[in-house]
Amino acid sequence: MHGCLERLYDKEFRKLKKGDVLIVCGDFGYIFDGSKTEKQVIKYLAKRKFVTAFVEGTHDNLDTISRCRTTVWKGGMVHRIKGNLLHLMRGQIFEIEGNKYFTFGGGESIDKDMRVESGYWWRQEEPTPSEMADGARMLDEAGCKVDYIITHEPPSLVKSAMLLRRGDNDRVNKLNGYLEEICRSCSFKHWYFGSLHEDKVITEHHTCVFMKVLPIDSTADESTDSVRELVNS
Repeated sequence: MHGCLERLYDKEFRKLKKGDVLIVCGDFGYIFDGSKTEKQVIKYLAKRKFVTAFVEGTHDNLDTISRCRTTVWKGGMVHRIKGNLLHLMRGQIFEIEGNKYFTFGGGESIDKDMRVESGYWWRQEEPTPSEMADGARMLDEAGCKVDYIITHEPPSLVKSAMLLRRGDNDRVNKLNGYLEEICRSCSFKHWYFGSLHEDKVITEHHTCVFMKVLPIDSTADESTDSVRELVNS
């Protein structure tokens, strides 16, 4: 969402109601520079009847987020930013409406040098070996089986394929490699990620999200149909 005010007026966003959970796949962006407008948005989202829950990307102020109260929500650890606005911590499993969600935020800013100079880069955006180990342990304890995986970055093979299709340089990192191992070793229905800024079903089990607000199950059905069409052709 990148802190874009126009996103709050999206017609699908406005349809959200009590009992809904809006999950943001990184780069939430409304916790960034501490501006007056930013504080107003946080207050607005905190008071909505639905829950806004996000994993962090590379446009989220991790110093500010880490100072928020840590608590348990739906079986996993979160930072409660304020009211109904939550940060889903790395390597957690949440149970929402009978489905298990594994979350693992983080990324790597490709414009790191410029952002260091301007004071808007946080070292914590790149997960530590300890965080990765904790995430793997949580999955092991769940029998390496969840329903959905929510991240900012995708697994390395998915990312490489997307960058190759665009004609961009491949730039996978250790986090992509870690997520690739999870992709290979775990059973899941669908994986949602946001770092590559597209609204596109990539494979039968992977969807890149950006501008659209999607019902969680819709892309799984769409990807299955697209695979069938490819096979039939």
